[in-house]
Amino acid sequence: MDMKNKLLLICFVGLWSISSSAQHHEQQYFPPTDSLVLQKLETWQDYKFGLLMHWGAYSQWGVVESWSICPEDENWCIRRGPHSGSYFNYLDAYNNLQTTFNPTQFEPERWAKAAKNAGMKYMVFTTKHHDGFCMFDSQFSPYTAANPACPNSQSAHPDLTKSIFNAFRAQGLWIGAYFSKPDWHHPDYWDPQFPPYDRNPNYDLQKKPEKWESFVRFTHDQILELMQNYGKIDILWLDGGWVQPYTATSPKWGYKPVDQNIRMDELAAQARQLQPGLIVVDRAVEGPNQNYLTPEQSIPNEPLPYPWETCMTMANSWSYVPGDQYKSSATLLKNLCLIVSRGGNFLLNIAPDPQGRWDSIAYQRLDEIGDWMKVNGEAIYNSKPIAPYEIKAGDNGSWVFTQVQKSVYAIWIPGERASQSTTLNVASFGKTKVQALNPSNKTKLKNGVLSVEIPQNTFNTPQVFRLQ
Repeated sequence: MDMKNKLLLICFVGLWSISSSAQHHEQQYFPPTDSLVLQKLETWQDYKFGLLMHWGAYSQWGVVESWSICPEDENWCIRRGPHSGSYFNYLDAYNNLQTTFNPTQFEPERWAKAAKNAGMKYMVFTTKHHDGFCMFDSQFSPYTAANPACPNSQSAHPDLTKSIFNAFRAQGLWIGAYFSKPDWHHPDYWDPQFPPYDRNPNYDLQKKPEKWESFVRFTHDQILELMQNYGKIDILWLDGGWVQPYTATSPKWGYKPVDQNIRMDELAAQARQLQPGLIVVDRAVEGPNQNYLTPEQSIPNEPLPYPWETCMTMANSWSYVPGDQYKSSATLLKNLCLIVSRGGNFLLNIAPDPQGRWDSIAYQRLDEIGDWMKVNGEAIYNSKPIAPYEIKAGDNGSWVFTQVQKSVYAIWIPGERASQSTTLNVASFGKTKVQALNPSNKTKLKNGVLSVEIPQNTFNTPQVFRLQ
């Protein structure tokens, strides 16, 4: 799509009122106006497939990232283990994980090569999660993996973020910096004079505006530090959507949501001075700094009229959990095809362990995805959705569709009881030729009806047919 048409489309969809299951409230999409951002966003939409990694000192306990120190009575905030009997004992022990974090088998080059081989085009890494522990060498916080208090500081990779970004950049992937706006370790977010009562600041911001201003400056300093000292950054992926101005339409998360204005317009402008064209994803914050939306662990049922990305785990958890159950390659590829056929991107999460390793199953899944992409990737990259988007055939499976220039791709997603043969009426596409991308599959196109035979599909993966 040329830039003129792209601009017209984006301006049109900006009028839509939108809803995402990840954000639990309706929002309006505000398209970017910066031409460099628009160009970069268009390229990002063509990339389709990326890697997300949640990693921090919490991996030593194999618990949920950050949330176990949040005092909300939610199932994702449950505390377990020997320190769980007392919240404050637990919090002290959790904060002390900095002193034992030592990923001696950290291998970012292997990660980057595996991601590239799988067909991933960009990555997003948790430089800092809500607990405030920095995986980068921040000059504005001692709570980092590079601080002398952390054994990792004596390793060959004291600045883990820099090593990760360099490794993935060397493989040609775009670089995304995940950054948590809330920081539960910072005294100007959770004041140590008072106990925290939810995910929000635990003091009255109106009574102590200078304290909140100090936190805003700290947040700006850290993000600009990432933008200035870590090479080319393509995406700034901001989490913690409750940190935003309090309005009638803003999400009301936690027990006592409050106005948390960190002056994002100013921050985004400063970041783009250092990183021109930077895509900013201020998750769940309605406005011009949410350049695309991010449904979490879910896939929309139909195409969405704005840029979007499903973020989803390869296993069950975002962070490392011993013995976690991984999705099959067939399921991951099915999800990729469903997402792309609806016009979205797929950001797939892998969680390193405390030693800095991926599970062998993660490598196996990426190898299998890579093998599939080498055959079928032309139906994924640079594609657009095309009606009828999806045709379901019960337990036998379903068809989804993409379009790249003048070619239409019919993608068969086998169901639980998939047969070796199936048919599809493709007359509406006006195509006269068909080719199976997998040469072992057999096809016939007659009177607008496509007949296919799939004699060998050991892993029950999607099968792609090009219509021209």
